[in-house]
Amino acid sequence: MDKTESAARRAAAVAAPGYVLDRREAVPRLIGRHEDFLFVGGLAGSAKDLAQLTNDGAHAYLLGGAMGAACMMGLGLALARPDRRVLVLTGDGELLMNLGALATIAVMNPPNLAIVCVDNGHYGETGWQRSHTARGVDLARIAAGAGIRATRTIASEAELEEGARFLRQGNGTCFVLLRVAPTEPPAYRRNLDPASCRERFRAALLGAR
Repeated sequence: MDKTESAARRAAAVAAPGYVLDRREAVPRLIGRHEDFLFVGGLAGSAKDLAQLTNDGAHAYLLGGAMGAACMMGLGLALARPDRRVLVLTGDGELLMNLGALATIAVMNPPNLAIVCVDNGHYGETGWQRSHTARGVDLARIAAGAGIRATRTIASEAELEEGARFLRQGNGTCFVLLRVAPTEPPAYRRNLDPASCRERFRAALLGAR
């Protein structure tokens, strides 16, 4: 057992109530058919979630080291391609770096944008410290307070099917807070060459007309 896995297990042992879903099962079930979306993936765990789900597909642009950028990049993409459904998959730590993005997104309110925050209550990238959400900060309520009218919190398997339908609604931006246990994301070795990732995503974007 390496140090990262050991830290994740210790975090899981003291996780706050309500953080029980296995992200490796919940994320694919919530998203469903991944070909329905263009993706922007936040760094760390959510990027690995999407890399595993899409087999590191060209229609997923996955960040590394750009904390707080995912939602605004998703907004720009949704505005540029109103004919495509755009999904931002990010984590609680990444979103906490740029909560003001939710207010801008709410004002613009593109109907083809969905945001999923995979909230495990921990900063998995920096040592599995408890995050603000494990201490009572509710990102779904913050999204609603910012003006995003369609929000959901999903914390049980029974809610995943309805959540998948919710992500595909087209009557305004939607926000889903997916509460998961603080366990390791998929161990997927994704492409970390930013130039090649940019070019393949651009080709997928321009080819999907």
